[in-house]
Amino acid sequence: MALAASPLPRRRCIAVRIRSITVGGDAPIVVQSMTNTDTANAEATATQVAELAEAGSELVRITVNTEEAAAAVPVIRERLAAQGVSVPLIGDFHFNGHRLLSKYPACAELLDKYRINPGNVGRGRKKDEQFATIVEIACRHDKPVRIGVNWGSLDQDLAVRLMDENARLPKPEPASEVMHEAMIRSALESAQRAEEIGLGHDRIILSVKMSGVQDLIAVYRQLAARCDYPLHLGLTEAGMGSKGIVASTAALAVLLQEGIGDTIRISLTPEPGGDRRQEVQVAQEILQAMGLRSFTPQVTACPGCGRTTSDYFQRLAQDIQTWLREQMPMWRERYPGVEELKVAVMGCVVNGPGESKQANIGISLPGTGEVPVAPVYVNGQKTVTLKGESIAIEFQQIVADYVARRYEAQG
Repeated sequence: MALAASPLPRRRCIAVRIRSITVGGDAPIVVQSMTNTDTANAEATATQVAELAEAGSELVRITVNTEEAAAAVPVIRERLAAQGVSVPLIGDFHFNGHRLLSKYPACAELLDKYRINPGNVGRGRKKDEQFATIVEIACRHDKPVRIGVNWGSLDQDLAVRLMDENARLPKPEPASEVMHEAMIRSALESAQRAEEIGLGHDRIILSVKMSGVQDLIAVYRQLAARCDYPLHLGLTEAGMGSKGIVASTAALAVLLQEGIGDTIRISLTPEPGGDRRQEVQVAQEILQAMGLRSFTPQVTACPGCGRTTSDYFQRLAQDIQTWLREQMPMWRERYPGVEELKVAVMGCVVNGPGESKQANIGISLPGTGEVPVAPVYVNGQKTVTLKGESIAIEFQQIVADYVARRYEAQG
């Protein structure tokens, strides 16, 4: 998964090491995901972690909310090791993290990073004590910590204090601006407190997640200008289907374009029985569409029109894209650079030849009333014309042969 050359600026920040992954600094933007299994079910959780890692998630977060979940962490790590999966695991703690990490030292040791929410650590004096306990354990085990502030669980004491202070001003700021400031202040003050306890400056990652696109953009812009910690991006509670994908893309694309963001997660609500790996795929596609990273060969396909009344090219484009993703776990190791391959599957003569010539490999299928043949272009040159019922199989083999010929030589 290569870092593509890009003219986009990158905000300067410190680098945080999480096992084999570097977040921040000059490192590529990292793709993260989260399981939705019951962590106490070690087998189901390990299976989903492995699936997410194979799909390309470079960090995987798991919920650690009960004693059974904390006790399952060593078993999950053991089962992953048996499968050869070494993806860093992040423990997500709310309310009782101090107790679970204290009572289950193996959990504390085997997790690669902790995520804590300042709004859910505790109230009053207990908040400070419980926050300190988690940070001290992180220091003892040399674990990085993400201090993740969420709009829906903001520290209410801080929010009320800032609201009261704002109300006393001659010209009070809008309530939304005060809430943005509360989010930022919660993150920065918590980070400062963590450093005072002993956590290294280079062991802290911040996030200030919100569910509104404009709110998210505004709060991250301000946070980025006020610290040099790596920032984790994500639109929280993004929603289901196209709504969640569009909203996440709209928010993250703006921030990434401005060089803000070091890890990203697309928080999609899966459909019943849906594939959790979709959030990984969407994150990868955002980064690849913006030219920030390359993960898998991309298929260019036309949308179809009255010239393409057959859905054959649509099915071929879908089949090729699915097939390319299925090959990537093996190709990634064997053929360095293959993730930058460009494939075109076009539906008629209008743009078909032109787009096909621009891709590494392209096929221009016949539209309505056109001669029933499909010319194939390799590196801009027409090499063969396919026809008959086996066009899809033959084209797939042409792609496979091209990959083996071009990228094995590079490796």
